[in-house]
Amino acid sequence: MKLKQLTITFLTFCVAAFSGMKAASAGSFSVIADGLYNAGGLSFGPDGNLYVTEAGIGGSGACVPPPSGQGDSLCYGTSGAVTKIENGKSERILTGLPSLALPDGSGGAGPRDIQFDSKGKPYVLIGYGANPAFRDRNLGNTDLGKIIAADFKTNSWTSVADLANYELTNNPDGGDVDSNPLGFVIDGKNFVVSDAGANDLISVNTGSSKLQAITTFPQDILTNPVFPPSDTPSNEPAQVPSQGEVVRAQFASQPVPSSVAKGPDGAYYVSQFTGFPFSEGGAKIYRVGADGKPSIYADGFTQLTDLQFDTAGNLYALQYANQSAWKGNFDGSVIKIATDGTRTTLLSGNGLESPSALTIGSDGAVYVTNQGDRPGVGQVLRVENTKSVPEPDSALGILAIGALGVGWLHKKRSPSDS
Repeated sequence: MKLKQLTITFLTFCVAAFSGMKAASAGSFSVIADGLYNAGGLSFGPDGNLYVTEAGIGGSGACVPPPSGQGDSLCYGTSGAVTKIENGKSERILTGLPSLALPDGSGGAGPRDIQFDSKGKPYVLIGYGANPAFRDRNLGNTDLGKIIAADFKTNSWTSVADLANYELTNNPDGGDVDSNPLGFVIDGKNFVVSDAGANDLISVNTGSSKLQAITTFPQDILTNPVFPPSDTPSNEPAQVPSQGEVVRAQFASQPVPSSVAKGPDGAYYVSQFTGFPFSEGGAKIYRVGADGKPSIYADGFTQLTDLQFDTAGNLYALQYANQSAWKGNFDGSVIKIATDGTRTTLLSGNGLESPSALTIGSDGAVYVTNQGDRPGVGQVLRVENTKSVPEPDSALGILAIGALGVGWLHKKRSPSDS
């Protein structure tokens, strides 16, 4: 199997490969929403309320093969949604959005992120997680793999940009053809999108809907990597070296971009979900400047899923799991990176498990979608009263922003499937 396919398959479906998940325990946070279905990105709207995407549970419609071409198919439904959290209550205010998922509803691909423009208009990023060639052929006219402009009052939307088709017709990284856009920012008249399946950062002009790849991301060459034992449960048995197989001292791994944030210096900062075998400490944060070339801003993380700057220029990174996910421990972390490079862990484990996205509120609190990779149990957490644990800088270190020349609940009913 090709490296990008392997990473995307794991990023989308890893929870289905393991059993015996831990129940969330009390921690330094409060739960402000629960009962979410494959919860994704979240953002505060102009009304001050918090909005979160739910990728849904697919449905009983037509199916497409998974990125690797092996394992259960992903089947289509209209169970995706956007939920508003207001005064401790949750309400789905945009429903019927496209969704793909495994038969048990896990591994949901659908609404993945939400952002509001300067006029308060909401836009939603719809994931996909498969070869775009199968989308139109198998599923017909669907908005999977696109950005849509939403109208909450009429429960309707219009397509703005087709990211999956851009990958199909251009394939900027020259690898296997996959599209799974996971995160985006609105930068003036442009959407800037991280497509994990395509392994690229894409700019979309909101006026013309013109798409253009900004950059792609390199492979990692791992030295003496740690692989799963041969009896490790997996959706992809080919991942796991067979018993007695000689493991190479160097191994090519393909991490993928999982989110993007605009920095106070005007550059884009991109988180990285580590490639197989998902080495602990192997994930990086890239800085992409005006020249479009990615450079390492910070390293030493494990399986990052999101980034966000606060108004003081501190960068918050969300770690999906603190260990290689094949170990079955999905305790995650929220890590603050100060402008001088100092790292502080705000929350680690203690109920934070496989988190998918974060945002910073006007109150300075960190809001996180927790257990975002499974149906019916997703949460939104407000991280508060944390005891910080300083972290040492990584080997490659951090380029502090200052050095770059800048100053910068309510449980709901199950969604219907169709």
